[in-house]
Amino acid sequence: MFIKIDFPFLSVTFCPGCGCECRCVRIERHLCVSVRVYISCWGSVSVSRVQLSCHNADLRMAAARNRVFVIGVGMTKVNKALADAGINYSAVQQACVGYVYGDSTCGQRAIYHSLGLSGIPIINVNNNCSTGSTALFMGRQLIQGGLADCVLALGFEKMERGSLSSKYMDRTNPMDKHMEVMINRYGVAAAPAAPQMFGNAGREHMEKYGTKPEHFAKIAWKNHKHSTNNPYSQFQDEYSLEQVINSRKVFEFLTLLQCCPTSDGAGAAVLASETFVRRNGLEKKAVEIIAQEMVTDLTSTFEENSCMKMVGYDMTHLAAQRCFDAAGLKPSDVDVIELHDCFSANELITYEALGLCAEGKAGELIDRGDNTYGGKWVINPSGGLISKGHPLGATEQWTLNVNLFNLSILPSIHLCVPSSLSQH
Repeated sequence: MFIKIDFPFLSVTFCPGCGCECRCVRIERHLCVSVRVYISCWGSVSVSRVQLSCHNADLRMAAARNRVFVIGVGMTKVNKALADAGINYSAVQQACVGYVYGDSTCGQRAIYHSLGLSGIPIINVNNNCSTGSTALFMGRQLIQGGLADCVLALGFEKMERGSLSSKYMDRTNPMDKHMEVMINRYGVAAAPAAPQMFGNAGREHMEKYGTKPEHFAKIAWKNHKHSTNNPYSQFQDEYSLEQVINSRKVFEFLTLLQCCPTSDGAGAAVLASETFVRRNGLEKKAVEIIAQEMVTDLTSTFEENSCMKMVGYDMTHLAAQRCFDAAGLKPSDVDVIELHDCFSANELITYEALGLCAEGKAGELIDRGDNTYGGKWVINPSGGLISKGHPLGATEQWTLNVNLFNLSILPSIHLCVPSSLSQH
């Protein structure tokens, strides 16, 4: 006969007929709490070493937060996500909508005339390349805090042709301090700003660790190869490594096939609480977000004269570290990774920031083939932004922030660890 005893943060099942007088049977951790349980053969139970190990009150409250599940996803049309979830729009209680290029309240216009007029709160989000991810982040927080049971996170974008450019020339550009870091280290060239910033981050990596231009080209070659399996990818063509290297130069070693295109597109996710999932019988399709972090710039972004840090290396490293700690996992536990590859240079430095390899060893990881099928990880199986396109408000629905996912409410875990550049 087995006896189950439930404690806050802990559930223990034991056999009272073990024959020993008293022994420690289990040590479990849940965020900031470590619990040691002693059970005697007569069924008495004692608990010791309840230790708060977190750094602030917010983390101590994390155990009480509601679990959040993705119950439906869609690309191109938002109602595909609702159809995937098997629910009607009337079940959605709030919506977080991301876009960058558009007038105020475009989110309302998109939802009103495609889904309906239900009167729900609609929050518009504009956060550059992390816009869609920020919408997901906000929607999750609403459910975590018990303010809603079902939230729609939506991102869309219609972009102008050519490289990204500033829209408002009569005020300070929000990237001015980032550009100062690059100019102080490498100067400025007659090329678009974004490929200069990330290209110079790759240049710094080559100078510091001996990485070769071919390593960056191999990343783009890999992503284009992956794109042939993605029917939603903007480009689904496979190229040889020589074609990648010899395509039109954009900046320094970065060629056209190593840069993401400007794109139009949309993506959506329907988020739900555990109560909503169980009430609607959605357990088999629910995917739990077991950890999610967003980090903005640190002092090192501007004070260390590093283009790698200027484009977000330390932000990504900190977000990944926090996410893995919260989930109780490590990079080797991950199988599939979607990360921010606006340029091949960013994917390479992100390998190290995520802890997939030691600093300076990304080139060796690439040469071993540990970033594709047959290696340690499959990175950007979608084809990445380089192939599938980069509509700012949409594609980052899944590839910005560090998100750890647990498939269904069952114990099996499948993980996705993207990048975390909130500023970029």
